[in-house]
Amino acid sequence: MDVIPAIDLAGGRSRVVFWPGVASGVGAPTDRPERIVERFVGLGARVVHLVDVDGARAGAPANLEAVGRIAATVAVPLQIAGGLEAADHVRLAFAAGATRVVLAMAVIDEPEVLRACLEVAGDWLAVGIDPRPERFAAFPWRRPSPPTLEGLIGELAHRGVRRLVLSHGGGPDAGGVAARLAELARQHDVDLLVAGGVADLDGVRRLRDAGVSGLILGEALLSGAIDYPAALKAAA
Repeated sequence: MDVIPAIDLAGGRSRVVFWPGVASGVGAPTDRPERIVERFVGLGARVVHLVDVDGARAGAPANLEAVGRIAATVAVPLQIAGGLEAADHVRLAFAAGATRVVLAMAVIDEPEVLRACLEVAGDWLAVGIDPRPERFAAFPWRRPSPPTLEGLIGELAHRGVRRLVLSHGGGPDAGGVAARLAELARQHDVDLLVAGGVADLDGVRRLRDAGVSGLILGEALLSGAIDYPAALKAAA
């Protein structure tokens, strides 16, 4: 299982300050995303996840200059989420240096938009899904009745989506749910990534054992709550 560092981009900077030596009082804190990414790549990161916080609010990419600086610094795939609501947005993300994109759950009920984005991104496109039952049921679906999460995986796979990102999918009771969804994803030849909800190495191991393809960790890594080399070891 990949452990993928995540950085929330706001105003061209990391929303969370990273200070890898805080416990020992060495080094210096930084909010420059290219420096943070360089550090994690040096520790073994094979993919980096970037969240355009401003873009998500604006409905269009807003931190592509920061993406470009990161792309010029490291040579690993960059996966960007937030503010990608049209095929032209995906093109802009790729032009800035992103290699993978994550669309929000709303695109599921916009088949023409999803089709156009797939034409641009192909297998490098993912759809983000919030699997929490109350959020899933309350989502304003544009269909007579809400779909099931399991049914949605099959529907998206049939439409050509090859990667799903489950937000808030790594809580203490998520192992069984993740295992069930990971098995469904394998049946449909879809990679399943989980973002958020993991607070310790036991959580990393639970998702590894469930068969999840990747775990996206943001503040837990940047704050030092989870040591990245230890997380990589736990995920192996």
